[in-house]
Amino acid sequence: MFADSLHSGADVGASVAVYLDGEPVVDLWGGYADQARTQPWRHDTITNVWSTTKTMTALCALVLADRDELDLCAPVAKYWPEFGTAGKAHIEVRHLLSHTAGIPDWDRPMTLDDLCDWEKATTLLARTTPRWEPGAASGYHRFTHGFLIGELVRRVCQQSIGTFFAHEIAAPLNADFHIGLAAEHDHRVSDVIPAPGPAPAASPRVTIPVGAYVTAQDTRGTQWRRAEIPAASGYGNARSVAAVQSLLTSGGRTASTRLLSEAACRTVFDEQSHGTDLVLGIPLRFGTGYALTADDAPVSAPNPRTCYWGGRGGSLVVNDLDARMTVVYVMNQMTHLGLSDPRGQKLLHASYRSLAP
Repeated sequence: MFADSLHSGADVGASVAVYLDGEPVVDLWGGYADQARTQPWRHDTITNVWSTTKTMTALCALVLADRDELDLCAPVAKYWPEFGTAGKAHIEVRHLLSHTAGIPDWDRPMTLDDLCDWEKATTLLARTTPRWEPGAASGYHRFTHGFLIGELVRRVCQQSIGTFFAHEIAAPLNADFHIGLAAEHDHRVSDVIPAPGPAPAASPRVTIPVGAYVTAQDTRGTQWRRAEIPAASGYGNARSVAAVQSLLTSGGRTASTRLLSEAACRTVFDEQSHGTDLVLGIPLRFGTGYALTADDAPVSAPNPRTCYWGGRGGSLVVNDLDARMTVVYVMNQMTHLGLSDPRGQKLLHASYRSLAP
């Protein structure tokens, strides 16, 4: 099935990984790392996975919460006093993780330069007024999600989220995933390939975004690669995403260490909202840091304790704690199909079929 996608041209270059009980059982890659199809996608090729980065950002917050350094039910202003203005005093940390804080964008247009300026982006967020009552509904926080949680991480542990992730999560797992990419890795990067044709019009219930629209071409520059934009600028492949995300499906334990308690893993399933997302205009059920499966969810799974998210263009990560399985698909050819992209969905369904006796 993976080979068929490459041979048909649905994929240019891609990778897929499946972990069971924290161990890799599928690790495939193939195709090309460039649009001209001259450079092969290799074992160590990495690419921008867009919003799949949000699952890494969420894990950073969960690790801090598990260490009792961050209270998910505390007001954000407890850690970030400047945030508690303009109607945001009662926004809790869990609202940031579940896209229910009412801050899907800034109050003013943002440029790529603005997004790459951490102090400017977070200072402006602290002054932003919520678009709806915090906690009442989800509205996808496309870029703001990473800055909001990342600033909390910075306030709690005095280091950037990219540094925290690298030292506290990626290093213990030997995972080749990066939030803020060092120049030494540039030669391994497969640039994302723009989706063909215009994007379909969304049907949001709130008027957004006013913020920057980052193009595939923008991500090819060093400005984007070096910046820590923890909602969208993560670099990795299916293997590295799965190595990190399988923490949830292995009860927080690796072969050599424990990074999360089992209770912290279960926190993901504390439902925060369920209904039509005010920004994406589709039914979504959010837990703490991840979307959860439901009858009306765009990603379905047979087991109730399953969480997921994906990235712009088609990447996908699904964690099934009942099956103790993590499935990840990462590619360079983007589409406009979002979470319903059949390439990742087919690989997910094939993974479940492989579990059948």
